[in-house]
Amino acid sequence: MSDRIYNVLFLCTGNSARSILAEALLNKLGQGRFAAFSAGSHPNGRVNPYALALLERLDFDTAKLRSKAWDEFAAPGAPALDFVFTVCDNAAGEVCPVWPGQPMTAHWGLGDPAAVEGSELEIATAFRDAFRSLERRMGLFLSLPVSSLDRLSLINKLRNIGVA
Repeated sequence: MSDRIYNVLFLCTGNSARSILAEALLNKLGQGRFAAFSAGSHPNGRVNPYALALLERLDFDTAKLRSKAWDEFAAPGAPALDFVFTVCDNAAGEVCPVWPGQPMTAHWGLGDPAAVEGSELEIATAFRDAFRSLERRMGLFLSLPVSSLDRLSLINKLRNIGVA
């Protein structure tokens, strides 16, 4: 087993909900193996309060979570990325910056809980459903023998997780 820590970036348009949930999940579940980050193509500048409330209720550290532009991760001095996952369809269709080091990419799209309108319960349920979907995908990702798979096999497995 490799002692290497892999850097993972989760992208969404606003970087306020899905990508933030994914960042928090992988940092907790993949601790010691993965360092997760999130960003947006058009960040709205704040983390969605429903995302924060859910993470805090589940005992996640939210202190460092913030909405930020994906340009931060293409700039000099940014962490070298090993994986980049889009978690919304809009970000998947946009032209991304050039990521140094040619990270492996995949689309893990899911519905936007921040776009749900309705009662407090309906909105909270949408966030919980998005969290559960991401948690299932993280479990699949964490079970991959990343250091022992060839690049093409790993890319195919990463893409398959996006439809799980």
